[in-house]
Amino acid sequence: MSAEPVEKPRWLDDDEMRAWRAYAVGSALLEYRLHRDLQEAHGITLADYELLVRLSEAPEGRIRMSSLAELVASSKSRVSHQVARMGKADLVVREGCPSDGRGVFAVLTDHGWDVLRTAAPTHVEGVRAHLVDGLSAEERTILARVFERVSEQLRGESW
Repeated sequence: MSAEPVEKPRWLDDDEMRAWRAYAVGSALLEYRLHRDLQEAHGITLADYELLVRLSEAPEGRIRMSSLAELVASSKSRVSHQVARMGKADLVVREGCPSDGRGVFAVLTDHGWDVLRTAAPTHVEGVRAHLVDGLSAEERTILARVFERVSEQLRGESW
């Protein structure tokens, strides 16, 4: 029995490696800083903040759990655990879907709205200080285009 030949990897050249490493380290540092700022000032995680924002943008502060997972690029299981934890903090509640017995909504509570309103200035100042203000308008446009393309490609492959 003969083994099929293994394709050689297309190794990254120096410029490609520089781009990859700059992205990987920069995004990790940015996420860590934004998370730390929210944790210290408001006792919530960056992931919690993102869910609160997505719920606040939805009609009546309500989104199906499966749609919420897709919006935040996370698994349904992970979002379910996160919503359960956030429910214990009275930030969100789960509600059944009247038209579909299997569907479940995550719903922003009044306390969740209050936490979001107080945390939003901290978050936006962090995003501005640690990313936005350090880029030119052209760089922001390029950054948006690049990651919209990456997101579209990845969602098309595995979502």
